[in-house]
Amino acid sequence: MKKFSRLILASSIATALLTACGPEANAPAQTSAPATSTAAAENAASVAQVFGKPVIYQVMTRLFGNTNPTNKPWGTIEENGVGKFSDFTPQALAEIRALGADYIWYTGALHHALVRDYTAYGIANDDPDVVKGRAGSPYAIKDYYSVNPDLASDPSQRMQEFKALIQRSHDAGLKVIIDVVPNHVARNYQSLAKPEGVRDFGADDDTSVAYARDNNFYYVPGEPFQVPVAEDGYQPLNGEANALVDGEFSEMPAKWTGNGSRAPQPEQGDWYETVKINFGVRPDGSHDFAALPAEYAQRDYRAHAGFWADKVVPDTWKKFRQITDYWLAMGVDGFRYDMSGMVPVEFWSYLNSSIKMQKPDALLLAEIYEPEVYRDYIRLGKMDYLYDKVGTYDAIRAVMEGKAGTDPLVEIQQSLDGIEDHMLRFMENHDEQRIGSPEFAGNPRAGIPAMVVSATISGAPTLVYFGQELGEPGSGDAGFGKASRTTIFDYWSVPSIRRWNNDGQFNSTQLSESEQSLRAFYSKLLNFSHQSPALTGEYLDLHRYNREHGKNYAEQQYSFARWNGDDRLLVIANFEDADTNSTLKLPAELTKSWQLAPGKYTLTNQLQTGSVELTVAEDLTGSIELSLPALSGQVLKLTR
Repeated sequence: MKKFSRLILASSIATALLTACGPEANAPAQTSAPATSTAAAENAASVAQVFGKPVIYQVMTRLFGNTNPTNKPWGTIEENGVGKFSDFTPQALAEIRALGADYIWYTGALHHALVRDYTAYGIANDDPDVVKGRAGSPYAIKDYYSVNPDLASDPSQRMQEFKALIQRSHDAGLKVIIDVVPNHVARNYQSLAKPEGVRDFGADDDTSVAYARDNNFYYVPGEPFQVPVAEDGYQPLNGEANALVDGEFSEMPAKWTGNGSRAPQPEQGDWYETVKINFGVRPDGSHDFAALPAEYAQRDYRAHAGFWADKVVPDTWKKFRQITDYWLAMGVDGFRYDMSGMVPVEFWSYLNSSIKMQKPDALLLAEIYEPEVYRDYIRLGKMDYLYDKVGTYDAIRAVMEGKAGTDPLVEIQQSLDGIEDHMLRFMENHDEQRIGSPEFAGNPRAGIPAMVVSATISGAPTLVYFGQELGEPGSGDAGFGKASRTTIFDYWSVPSIRRWNNDGQFNSTQLSESEQSLRAFYSKLLNFSHQSPALTGEYLDLHRYNREHGKNYAEQQYSFARWNGDDRLLVIANFEDADTNSTLKLPAELTKSWQLAPGKYTLTNQLQTGSVELTVAEDLTGSIELSLPALSGQVLKLTR
């Protein structure tokens, strides 16, 4: 345990910036850097600008390497199998890297609540009455200082096996991201592996009151917790006999539930498997911590660390700093924060500035769905990236489903002005339906124009969910997890990933032609997007101009220009399920920016073979005759 403390101390000394003058030994490192350092100066060293446009490959860790095809609904680990850390072999990781990824997000790596007996390893059993599924939700963390014993070949060596996985990932050229879930923890949270000096969440709480600043949880004093009343015939473990399934879970007094329910008996639709964490927000919504001055939106992480160095903060804040310190020392390169918008922005300033003081290139990604606070969480909360779900994802999905045209995308991109390079783009993740599922597009190739737009519209990262590149439809009733989303609650395997695995060879031998073709497209797009200087440069919308001036250009097409110096691109996507011949028009504003005189120029297709001709007229407007195949996207590069 003392080794951890020495590692953190060494890390802090290495920064040469830590002071001990504040009242809290646990405060973030303070700096002598000027407090007037600007956000623009900080952005000069952003993740994207240091490493290029990032590509993140998300894997549901327990499913990735599982080759057992049984897939029985509610199946046990013995029946359905489970993937292991060891399944991420050098060959597997090399193929993920070759796909274009430079980060790998190991979803579900941390020890979360699950229904399996590990008492032989000192781990208390979890009660199925407050566990979703059998394999459990990866977002009901039970021990922040350990990893899921299901994923280890030898559960007693699970931390050593995960450390070896981090090293293999690094050896393959992949940086490692794990989840941190600050808003809630499992009802049965108890850490066996916490370092010396670390106390469990709730261990020192005053449970006689609903709220106290340094309590880690909120309480319903005098009221016992009651398991939700089952709805729609639901039974834990699908009715299988289990000694702990009795409709009861001992918790006195009851804690508030993860989604904020204050009832001692939450509803079944609540996040009843978790309890809400207290960050110093009183029940009336007021804050019990120092306010972060508005001008800190223009100051860098060093100034933020300095601000918090002499402030007294809630105990929960310090506990999460201990957690991130631990994993940084373990070699983790970044964190994906679950439901970040449910946690006050001041906490993020405190935590993220502490992380950046130790590891300036750490990637910090926030799941957030409230556009009105995006700028606060970037500028005040010091997030690198936020989910662009309710904007770009939802708008593109509506086009793919035939519910809307592409026109709304123009205003969405305008609304992100100044923060567009901080908005993570994706078309699948563990929360969203698979593109190939009947409940979404029903055709994985419908994702081609969507991904071309998503991966090239900004300098922010592109996220790909494992199996997306193969057209995985997410079919099958897994038990708690239902079809259309690959389950995160059950022991299961993913058919397309099993075929790609091919007895550990990770090749295309067992893939269908359509799967091979789709994976080749993803590889081409992701590798191009990571390497293209234009995609971290300037942007000009062409859609609105072409809706007025283009020929045979309609609401199923979308286009824009990207450039950086001499790297100049035109992007056009065709969401229509039919071939289209269009004339793309370029405004004089663009040709002037590109310093093009009247004449003819060649544009080379970067994702397919071939080229097209650009004609610049005397008035400096341009035109290009294009053949757009159904469900396609083109990236055209100006060659001189």
